[in-house]
Amino acid sequence: MAAESSSEIILNQSSPRCHPIRESTAFLPHSEEETRFLNSLRLGERALEAGETLIPEHSRGGELYTLLNGWGFRFKTLSDGRRQILNFLLPGDFIGLQQKMDIAAAHGVEMLTPARVCRYARDSLGAIFKNQPGLAYNIVWLAAHEESLVDESLLSVGRRSAAESIAALLITLYRRARPLYKNEGDGIPFPITQQHISDALGLSLVHTNKTLRRLERLGFHKIENGRLIILNAQAVKTLVDVSPDLPTPPRRII
Repeated sequence: MAAESSSEIILNQSSPRCHPIRESTAFLPHSEEETRFLNSLRLGERALEAGETLIPEHSRGGELYTLLNGWGFRFKTLSDGRRQILNFLLPGDFIGLQQKMDIAAAHGVEMLTPARVCRYARDSLGAIFKNQPGLAYNIVWLAAHEESLVDESLLSVGRRSAAESIAALLITLYRRARPLYKNEGDGIPFPITQQHISDALGLSLVHTNKTLRRLERLGFHKIENGRLIILNAQAVKTLVDVSPDLPTPPRRII
């Protein structure tokens, strides 16, 4: 694994954006003043490989990150090695906020795919809340958004059947990712394995495999060539009471 310093890119502070993702219609734009302010806080970018750890479990301090491209996940492991995936991370997500609340990170962050993150100074939160209320609201929005995703996972683990849980996870990921990849053809990239689904929903790998095959036989979805395609929107809505065709408004980004 390459050292972090070898994968850093120092930003040109005159550049209006840290990365082209910020110009995507999937996100609300920043004002010129907000962009200049964020540029003053950015330390550069870091490239990571699939399987690389961005934040180790129980680490303190650390930097803040915006995921620019690639997918990852937050996770927690028990002493015997069992792993619970807390939620999946997609481009635009803000990472490391828990470490800035003066507590050790109770979770780790690992990359599912090759990825790039934008790095922020350790004292960025205080500076943002003091000087840029609009950006501060973005952070609160992103924290609430992540909490809602964890709530959805808790509902699946606690009350939904295996079929409902897996369907809900696929639809949640589809709706989150589709605005980012709408120009790439049908469906979305899907680097998530059955083991990841199992670890996210507390299901055995065998049960996960059987349920995915059952949903696919029913015409719910297909996963091929690394992409997830939803085939029957009405069946989705009937099973999990969420329509994949609902419009997804632009998200906030830091």
